[in-house]
This record gives sequence, C-alpha cells and structure tokens, in this order.
Amino acid sequence: MSKTYSGYTSETAQNLILDAGAFFVDFDVEADTFDTAVTAGKLLGATRGGGQFSAIPQMRSIQVDGVKGKAKGLQVIDSWEVKMNANVLEATKDSLAKALTASAVDETGTDYDEITAKNYIELVDYIDNITWVGKLSGNEEPAIIQIYNALNTNGLTLQTEDQGEAVVAMEFEGHYDDSELDTPPFKIFYPKP
Repeated sequence: MSKTYSGYTSETAQNLILDAGAFFVDFDVEADTFDTAVTAGKLLGATRGGGQFSAIPQMRSIQVDGVKGKAKGLQVIDSWEVKMNANVLEATKDSLAKALTASAVDETGTDYDEITAKNYIELVDYIDNITWVGKLSGNEEPAIIQIYNALNTNGLTLQTEDQGEAVVAMEFEGHYDDSELDTPPFKIFYPKP
C-alpha cells in the first residue's frame, strides 16, 4: 500500500478563508467593524463572483560576470503591482462613479443625479483605501486586506441582458503615497488566534 502525501493537518480547518467576503471604501481598521462600516455606508456594494487581491513584486536579477544564472542575494524589487478586483452587482450612484476612475457627481437636479467622467485624474479621485473583509475559519475576527490610494483602472463596462443582472467588474490598483515611498501600498491584517 502506498503512502498518501498531503498538506492537510489538524490545523487546516482553522486557516481557511471562506466565502466571498465584502468590499469597503475607506474602511478604518482601528475604528470600524463590519457592522459599523455597513451602517456608515462604506460598503462598495453586493458582489457576484467575489473578487481577487494580488500583490506582485516586479523583480530584477543583478547580473554578474561568471555567474551562470540568478545568484542568491542579488535579487531586487523594483516595484509592486497591487490590485484588488471586485465584481460589483449593485449599481449605486457611488459605485458607478468609482468605476469611472475620474468622475464628478452633480446632485442638484430634481429628478436625477448626474455622473460625468473627467478627462483628467485629480488627487481627490484616489480612494484612500479599498478593503476586503472576509471570514477566516477558526477565528471570530475577520481577515482584512487593504490597498491604498486606489483607482479603478478598468473603467466602466455595463452589460445588461434579459433575465439577468449586470455585474460591474472593478479593478482597483494601489498607488504609493509621496510620504511613504518605502512602503508598498497594501496591508494584510491577519487576526491573532
């Protein structure tokens, strides 16, 4: 009989990220809870198909004569590509405006609020943070991932169909802040057991 090899241990059930979680705008990790952030209107909206987070370093290997490949200690990180995707089902005024990357909302109309795109990006268009809050098995506290100075880089695509609902795929990209150039624009908050 052959031996079974697996990464499964008695700790596995305590370390799973479950379900789609929720996405928030300008979530304050120290002050907000899931419930207070929902009440404060910070929820990006209901999703279908969840989302995705990625933090990928752009690495460079320093070449040295006589070394026939990559040498330990001679790898450098040139930059980070930080993204958070959310497939937003709710088409609110705020979510549509954020999907447009650079937009303005005119609320002075009697019957409609007007959302218009801009041909330029201002500092106010950057969202302080986009935050994913999700359930970690074996823990009462959620796992939290934030990206900072976020802009949706996908723009707005709205496809509608009979007997279906439109989902707006947003891809937020994190950006460095001028006061924190040595800190990649994301953090992962992993709850203590």
